[in-house]
Amino acid sequence: MTRALWVLPGGALLLALAGCSLAPDYQVPASAPSPVYKELADWKPGQPADLPKSAWWSVFNDTGLNDLETRLDADNQTLKQAVFRYDEARAVARQAASSYYPQITGNAGATHTEHSRRVASPIRPRNANDLIIDPTISYEIDVWGRVRNTVAQQRALAQASAADLGAVALSLQAELAGDYFTLRGYDSQQSVFDQTVDAYARALKLEISLHDGGAAAEVDVAQAEAQLNTAKTQASDNRLKRATMEHAIAILLGETPATFSLAPLPLGATPPMIQPGLPSSLLERRPDVAEAERRVAAANAAIGVARAAYYPVFSLTGALGFESASPAQLFSGPAGLWGAGINAIGPIFDAGKTDALNEQVRAQYNETVAAYRETVLEAYRDVEDSLAGLHQLGDEAQSEAAAVRATAAALRQAQLRYSGGLTTYLEVVSAQNAALQADLTAVDIKTRQLNTTVSLVKAIGGDWNGATGMALDDAAAR
Repeated sequence: MTRALWVLPGGALLLALAGCSLAPDYQVPASAPSPVYKELADWKPGQPADLPKSAWWSVFNDTGLNDLETRLDADNQTLKQAVFRYDEARAVARQAASSYYPQITGNAGATHTEHSRRVASPIRPRNANDLIIDPTISYEIDVWGRVRNTVAQQRALAQASAADLGAVALSLQAELAGDYFTLRGYDSQQSVFDQTVDAYARALKLEISLHDGGAAAEVDVAQAEAQLNTAKTQASDNRLKRATMEHAIAILLGETPATFSLAPLPLGATPPMIQPGLPSSLLERRPDVAEAERRVAAANAAIGVARAAYYPVFSLTGALGFESASPAQLFSGPAGLWGAGINAIGPIFDAGKTDALNEQVRAQYNETVAAYRETVLEAYRDVEDSLAGLHQLGDEAQSEAAAVRATAAALRQAQLRYSGGLTTYLEVVSAQNAALQADLTAVDIKTRQLNTTVSLVKAIGGDWNGATGMALDDAAAR
């Protein structure tokens, strides 16, 4: 053992050095500041609502949507894939963290050798047994921070995966809400179409009766019939759109379209006013922004790993076991064996491979910084788009409500004028078409208002932390 004591000072020196890191000090990349949202300048919603701490869709007060969103979390296959990617990233982070500790491997063997008679002698018996139990301990001394930076890189990637899970969940929740409101919009339009078809059928019956009595021209009957069939065609096309949207919702819920159905229900939700908050808070709430930032941190740690490749890797090794030719004497004192050593492996000539590796990771870091900044800009744009949409759709809803009232009044006047013989049936047809279009447009605007509100919720980050159930600081620590 005294002959191996020289290992201890060297190992102690290397352990003392194992505190430096070659990775740059990490800072969140600077991004374009946005002190206020431009589209809020002349938009003053009354009593805007804050999102609930969980289940953000409940702000719409629609029990049907609440039920579907709950089912989405349990059954959506895309979300399950994101969960498994997150589990995979956490497992990789734990693998990297295992390098902090010594690695112990076991070695046991039994060998019987029978030598040739030509070489057998009293010193070298012809038959020999060799039994050995020889566990080996190895430990890399993290002199240059390679292990620590590798762990930091994988931890950041696990955190990015947690944020990605939140982004996927938020995106799917918003997609489901949008599809749901679109389907309910089709239900409302179908109600308009059904009422219109009934009214047109009664009008056609009346025109046929008047024509048979000589009080109406044949062209009036033809116009009434054409109008009825056109309305039926529009109603059928609306049913097709509704069926397609129902199928899309089924897939989001992990069901086959053949086994899923939603009973028709006119659009009843009222678009709530959502408080967008300050632009600075957006960077903390958006899961895609958090994911992009964590990937920058991972790329920063990768620089330290690449720089460490310029220097040797030091490791301590040790072995302690037993070796004997007889099983009965295997664990006796003279059968003991041991060994200890320090190893160093480093580059001498690699034809520029390490230089190229460092250039690669630096380029990857710059790429992730650019991606982060782009994600921030896209986040600002998403909020501005949604705010602009809600602003303009609010104006459209008011003007369209006036149009609905005006076309209804015009239709009543046209029917009275036609009944009094003051105009042709063509004026009634024109007024009916205008009234129908106004009703359909009003429903469409309300549907778009709800969908744009959903887009605003998604744009400001919703309640994405609920998707993982943990903060990013804890995401890689389990």
